[in-house]
Amino acid sequence: MKTTRRQRKFAYNLVIYGGATCAVLFCVFPFYYAILTSLRTGQELFLPAYFPSGYHWSNYVTALVANGIARSLLNSVLVATITVGICLLVSITASFALARVQFRGRKFLLFTILCVSMFPQVAVLTGMFELVRFLGLYDSLGALVLSYTTFSLPFTVWVLTTFMKSIPVELEEAAIVDGAKTWTIIRRVFAPILAPALVTTGLLAFIGAWNEFMFALTFIISSDKRTVPVAISMFSGASTFELPWGSIMAASVMVTLPIIVLVLIFQKRIVSGLTSGAIKG
Repeated sequence: MKTTRRQRKFAYNLVIYGGATCAVLFCVFPFYYAILTSLRTGQELFLPAYFPSGYHWSNYVTALVANGIARSLLNSVLVATITVGICLLVSITASFALARVQFRGRKFLLFTILCVSMFPQVAVLTGMFELVRFLGLYDSLGALVLSYTTFSLPFTVWVLTTFMKSIPVELEEAAIVDGAKTWTIIRRVFAPILAPALVTTGLLAFIGAWNEFMFALTFIISSDKRTVPVAISMFSGASTFELPWGSIMAASVMVTLPIIVLVLIFQKRIVSGLTSGAIKG
C-alpha cells in the first residue's frame, strides 16, 4: 500500500512538473531564440543554434539609431501611458455611477458597453478615420490616443463595474456619514480597494495600446510619429530582397522587455485582480 501511494504521488508530481516545464519552454523559447538571433550577424542568422556563439550588439545599435526605433519607443510609451490614464480615470467614475446610482436603462447601458467591446477594429476603421480627420488629429499621436481609448474604455468600464458592485455599500454609507463628497469616496474608499482591478485593467489596456498595429498604420504617415509595431514593419535591408532579421529581432526584444518588466513588477496585483470576486465571503 505504501509503495502504491508513493508511486501515485510520484506519477502526480511527474505530470504536474512535466506539464509546467513544457508550458514554460513553450512560452519562453520563442523569446529566448529572438534574443539569440538579435546577437548574431551575417551568415550566423541562417544557421540553427540554441546557444550563443558570440555577442554582437550592432543589431541593437542599428535598430535604435539607423532605423529610429528609439523615437518610436518614446511614441509608444507616451500613447500607451496617456491611454491608460484616461481609461482608468473615466472608468472608475463611470463604474461608480453604473454600480451605485440607480437610474432607468442602467442594465441596457451595461449590455451596450459589453456589445461595443466585441466589435473588431476593422469594422469601425472607416468611421474612426472620418472622426480623426474631422477633429484634425490625422498624422498625430492624438489620433492613436483617441482610437485606443475608444476601444479600451468599454472593457475597463465593464470590469471595474463588476468589481465595484462587490464592494459593501456600508463603506460608502460610513464615508457619507463622515461628510465625504462623491469624489472623495471614489478616491479614498473605492480606489484603494479596486487597486488590483485597476492594475489588471490598466496593464491590459497598456498592452493593447503598445501592440496595436492597424490604427497606427492608418492614422500615422510621418516616420517620426510611428509607434514600435509600425516602425518594425518598416525595417528594410541593404536591398529590396533582404530582410534585416538581426535588427528586427533586436527591436522585438526591446519592445517586449517593457511588458515583461511591468508584469513582473505588478504580478501580485494582477493575480489578485484576476481572482478577486471568485469567492464571496
